[in-house]
Amino acid sequence: MSKCTRAGETKPANYIKYLYGTVQRGAMVENSGKARWDGLTGRITFNKTDGLRKDFDLDIISLKEEGTEKIGIWNSNSGLNMTDGNKDRSNNITDSLANRTLIVTTILEEPYVMYRKSDKPLYGNDRFEGYCLDLLKELSNILGFLYDVKLVPDGKYGAQNDKGEWNGMVKELIDHKADLAVAPLTITYVREKVIDFSKPFMTLGISILYRKPNGTNPGVFSFLNPLSPDIWMYVLLACLGVSCVLFVIARFTPYEWYNPHPCNPDSDVVENNFTLLNSFWFGVGALMQQGSELMPKALSTRIVGGIWWFFTLIIISSYTANLAAFLTVERMESPIDSADDLAKQTKIEYGAVRDGSTMTFFKKSRISTYEKMWAFMSSRQQTALVKNSDEGIQRVLTTDYALLMESTSIEYVTQRNCNLTQIGGLIDSKGYGVGTPIGSPYRDKITIAILQLQEEGKLHMMKEKWWRGNGCPEEDSKEASALGVENIGGIFIVLAAGLVLSVFVAIGEFIYKSRKNNDIEQRDGVRLDLLLKKTALKMTEKSSPLKVQKHKQEDSLFEETLQVANTIQPNIIVYLMDASIGQACEAQAKAFKDKVDVASVIVTELDGHAKGGGAISAVAAT
Repeated sequence: MSKCTRAGETKPANYIKYLYGTVQRGAMVENSGKARWDGLTGRITFNKTDGLRKDFDLDIISLKEEGTEKIGIWNSNSGLNMTDGNKDRSNNITDSLANRTLIVTTILEEPYVMYRKSDKPLYGNDRFEGYCLDLLKELSNILGFLYDVKLVPDGKYGAQNDKGEWNGMVKELIDHKADLAVAPLTITYVREKVIDFSKPFMTLGISILYRKPNGTNPGVFSFLNPLSPDIWMYVLLACLGVSCVLFVIARFTPYEWYNPHPCNPDSDVVENNFTLLNSFWFGVGALMQQGSELMPKALSTRIVGGIWWFFTLIIISSYTANLAAFLTVERMESPIDSADDLAKQTKIEYGAVRDGSTMTFFKKSRISTYEKMWAFMSSRQQTALVKNSDEGIQRVLTTDYALLMESTSIEYVTQRNCNLTQIGGLIDSKGYGVGTPIGSPYRDKITIAILQLQEEGKLHMMKEKWWRGNGCPEEDSKEASALGVENIGGIFIVLAAGLVLSVFVAIGEFIYKSRKNNDIEQRDGVRLDLLLKKTALKMTEKSSPLKVQKHKQEDSLFEETLQVANTIQPNIIVYLMDASIGQACEAQAKAFKDKVDVASVIVTELDGHAKGGGAISAVAAT
């Protein structure tokens, strides 16, 4: 071989193929066929015809935590043969777990791992209790191993920093300081690259823990709640608008005008019932489902009335349908309903456990909503991110803070604290698994044991044991309950206000009418005084004392006075006469009384009359 390869020269492995038909080929084949020596793969010999190696064996090696292990052999004669030890691999793992003491790293997290409450001092594994301790006990019973539980020193689950370094339980497994990590350790992509996980023993997702909103009891004016303030305003405007339209249309159409005196068909006086106030009263009556004495006669006004009745039917039906719920149900509205609501606001602070899987999820997410949420949390790391779940729960209870955490933990917390609730559904889906160092021989057997516990229903029973709490009181019964003053007291306030308003309106109407009548009386009194003076002046200027002329003049004056006085004030009639005839005054007074239906007749003197003129005043009968 030394002749074929010069010192310092490197030839390709298939160099011999290029030597066919050359002088070098013959020399190489001749020399290689004579070569013999022992190597790692056995005795090394070459075929004299083609120079290829012959009669050699290859071992199949498996890399284990304890080192390499031969699991098979290959040779040119029989091919591949696996050893019997590989067939019993699972038994070997079980045997390797039997009576072995495994170091288990975990973290304090209710209800997975908690300190056991006892009056006596506890040591070792007896110090702890919880779901994960029960899971460890079941795995130990199946696989036969012993275990020593130790809390992770830094109190973290395990996250990777910017330098690529890990912390928490993940670091304990990487450094082989622990054999197992039994805790609420989420199976994630980045963790799977540095440690191994069993099949998940619990499935879950990220959700939002938030404080329950304070309930709002129905107020005295809760009867207005079935309709929003905007709808109430629109209904009022609609009522006013319909009233105005009805008033205008009733003025346009000739079929709403009528003769108030049917006995006089030739009368030019016509009236219309739909005044502006009457039109508004028609709308209010229809809205209150009471109607009114006004009925449209024309087709146009009936169309307006029919449409308004249909409108009020829908409004009243909708109001009645929602009234019971708004009077009896306590209104509890949360300011947020989902992760999108959190992302859209900054008033409510939110965050997650520092260096946990939830924080990593938002940090690595490429969904716009979650990227926005992580930007918010990273900008306020000192306040948004918490050290552990207990700290986050206390912040939720005492401040306006929302904690993003696993749904199983939220379920446990809300079962024991009725002031907390879960907001929205699950943001993602993942699972908790038992962590082992990468390449650990224990992972597969632990996975099989977990599947066995799942099929036997023991995982479910353990969850029921540790998650079931005292429970929060049930929501208020949906059965109908009696309404109290706090529910409909506002209706009585409206009634009282309406009565008081009507009293003040009545007083105002009385004052207005009294002042109007007083003005009329004063105006009529002035006109009557002028009439008396005018008549007295005519009496003094009479030139003829003849009785016949006087009677004619008196009759004419009587008619004139009666007509003028009645037009001024129908209740008072004044008749002026010449009282110089003596007893004729009394006779005419009696005749006046008989002619006019009066209650009394008074004879008075006219001041300044030279001949003692008089006047007869009569008060009309009532």
